[in-house]
Order: sequence, then C-alpha cells, then structure tokens
Amino acid sequence: MSNDLPLSGITVIDFSQILAGPFCTMMLADMGADVIKIEKPNGGDDTRRYGPPFINGESAAFLTLNRNKKSMILDLKSEKGLDIAKSMIAKADVLVHNFRPGVVDRMGLSYSTVSEINPAIVYCTISGFGTTGPYASKAGFDLIAQGMSGLMSINGFPDAPPAKVGVPIADLNTGMFAATGILTAYINRLKTGQGQHVDASLLDSGIAYTLYESATYFATNEIASPLGSAHRMIAPYQAFATKDGYINIGAANQNNWERMCKAIAREELLSDERFSSNAERMINIESLTPIMEKTFGTETTAHWVDILEKAGVPTGPIYQVDQVYSDPHVKTRNMSVKLDHPIAGSIRNIGVPVKLSHTPGSVRTPAPVLGAHTDEALASFGFSKEEISQLRKDEVVY
Repeated sequence: MSNDLPLSGITVIDFSQILAGPFCTMMLADMGADVIKIEKPNGGDDTRRYGPPFINGESAAFLTLNRNKKSMILDLKSEKGLDIAKSMIAKADVLVHNFRPGVVDRMGLSYSTVSEINPAIVYCTISGFGTTGPYASKAGFDLIAQGMSGLMSINGFPDAPPAKVGVPIADLNTGMFAATGILTAYINRLKTGQGQHVDASLLDSGIAYTLYESATYFATNEIASPLGSAHRMIAPYQAFATKDGYINIGAANQNNWERMCKAIAREELLSDERFSSNAERMINIESLTPIMEKTFGTETTAHWVDILEKAGVPTGPIYQVDQVYSDPHVKTRNMSVKLDHPIAGSIRNIGVPVKLSHTPGSVRTPAPVLGAHTDEALASFGFSKEEISQLRKDEVVY
C-alpha cells in the first residue's frame, strides 16, 4: 500500500459554500487534493452558522462537510481581492464555485475570463439550474430541485402529500456528479493539456436519479406515483413491520422468492398462480403485501433476519442513526472516524466511503477554523511576508 494520496499535487480553489460544492470538494480533499476554501470576511461559509447542534460554538454541519480543507478569508468585493484570486487561479488545477451566472460575470471570474488566465484549468460551476436555459439565473435549492425533478412526486406513500427525500439528495448528487465531472475533465487534461468547463446542476442531478420512473414514462407514457418502500418492478422488495420494528426483504428474483417462502414457512405461496413469477407478483402486489405483513408481524426483526440470512435471502433491519454506528460491520469499515479540532475538541466524522487498495483516501484534518490558513495559502502561491502583511492592513485578507 502506497502512502501517497491519489489526488496529491492537485490544487483546488474552492469558492463554494453550503452543501453541494463543499461535498464535492470534500471528496476531492479526502483523496489528497489540496483544497483551499475561499471564504467571505463576514463570517465565512453560511454553513458555519447552521445549527443546532454546535460543538463549542462550531457548527456540526460545517465540521462534517469541510474536513481535510484549508480556509482562507479573501474580500472578493475589492479589486485587490479579485487580483489575488486571479493570481491563485493562474496556478491552480481546479476551480469550484456556486456563484450565480450574473454575479460571477460581474466579478470577472466567468469561465471565458478564467480560461484566458489559465487555459488548463478545470472550471466547475455548481448551480440550481445550470448555466444555460431560461432558468439559469434562478436561485436553486435542494427542496426546489427535488420538486421540479419529479423526486417528490414519487417519494413517500400513496395518497399522501408530496414528500422530499429525507437527505438533501439533489445537493449531494450534484456534489458527486461535479466531482466525477472534475476528475473526467482532469484526465482529459492529462491527455490534451486543455482544461474545460464542468457544468453541474441540482435539477439535472435530481432528474438523473429517476431511472426507473423515466424509463417507464419513455416506454409507456405512464406517470409514476409513490410506492412507499416498495420497488417499482420487483416484488416482494420492500419494508415490512415486525413484532418490534421493521425489516427489509429483497426477494429480487425467483430463487430468492422460493427460498423466502420456505424460510418463513409459507410454502403454499409457491403453488399460488397469483405469485408464480415476478410479473405476476407485481400484478397482484396488493394481494401479496397483506400476506407478507401478517407473516412478518408475528415475530421480531432479529428472528426474521436470522432465519432469512441462513436461507440466503437478502434481508436487513431498518436502523436509526445510532444503530448504524454501533453495527460491527460499519465499525470494521471505518465509517466513523475521530478527529481533534482546535475549538470543538474531540469530534467524530463520517469515514471515506470509497476504499482504494493502493492509494486510499483518508480523513486527516478537521474542518478548518475560519481563515486559519490565509497566510499559508498566500505564501504557497508566492506572496511574501511583507505583501501578506500589507494585504492584512488593507483588509483584503483576514
């Protein structure tokens, strides 16, 4: 195993804040990219004030999203501040921002301008609706994107009001798609020497996750509706109440269906023509579901998980967050890590979800205190101590 991080040597100038952009740059930082987070003078990233909870005054949300990064305070409303930003951009590999199109144009940091400063830069825009189209100038938020992408129309249970996905899925998906786009563009740059514009939006990312629903609509014009925890094309593949909680059953093919029926002592279902194949089970799911509910309600979750796992049927309990992190498998996979923060003290963070065999990513440093790396960042881009001191006096950096 190498000690080198896979993205070591890549410098990212990160102008983004809140969630989608910081989630993107967090993933890059976990893999070794040098992410310099440019924050505004009046309090920095808005997420620093998200809460409760706070740990010794530090936002738990900010601490989770901004590990492995450096924080620099720069006044982008001043001409000197923009000049500093441009001098850094000239030497950087990647730029990430979530400014609105009109704002970034007025600042002189549009892709057309930046690409003249640094033709090799990978320039990533993260926004609600993208940089083209009639909605390009609109503000975008996760909730709005979930609604307009169709996600809220298919989430939740039948005959209930529209419900958003419990996590900010449009924001998080956009961060992941942006990171994928950045790495794809960077690989292309290694081949050609040319950078390019990566345009990621919350709306597009939300739409991209309606795979089965869009496939059905394209094929039949049928409009999908909420199904609770049930699958749109497979049965039984959903959650069922047990005597003391809930269990997920994934009888996703005929072999699993047959093993499940035998394991739960419902062999008579195997000779029932209504349930003879997955297609028949989907047609008759309203008859099948009550049978399953009645059966699983007779014993505890642990009882059913035990017998179904022994029978080779995909299954699992439905955890609350505390149960997630007490699970021995989750512990073995290092999905909870400890860090020491200079203000918050000992904190926990989510582990790196992708494991690389030779150059694994890691959680090395906690989220930065606001402006903690301003001098270090400027020095790394060639500014002298005297120049940094003068910039402080001029209140361009803090």
